[in-house]
Amino acid sequence: MTFEIDKQPVESFIMIGDRVLIKPREISSKTKSGLYLPPGVKEKESTQSGYVIRVGPGYPMPALGETDEPWKQQENVKYVPLQAQVGDLAIYMNNGGNEIIFKGEKYLIFPHSAILMLIRDEGLFE
Repeated sequence: MTFEIDKQPVESFIMIGDRVLIKPREISSKTKSGLYLPPGVKEKESTQSGYVIRVGPGYPMPALGETDEPWKQQENVKYVPLQAQVGDLAIYMNNGGNEIIFKGEKYLIFPHSAILMLIRDEGLFE
């Protein structure tokens, strides 16, 4: 399913839980030997790569309160942070993501568990 969103800036997107917003890298339509591939061939590969744009707070942890009544709401929720950070290059499993179109560009929302590897370059955006 594809959603189109055009009104808000990407900085206003709030990722929930362990979700990660990824902008896919441009896929070359040419092989190393110089042959041109038909559209859609590379998009069907099981692994893809892209840049992490937004990251959720992480996995929620149960708040250990001083009360012995577990049904009462706790105000302070704690999260186990995700390994992915904004700007990382992520190698991810292509299945299981949701596609959105934002200002004519394609973005993908994946659970953190779909990411296989991260490549972090501290000077990438400097």
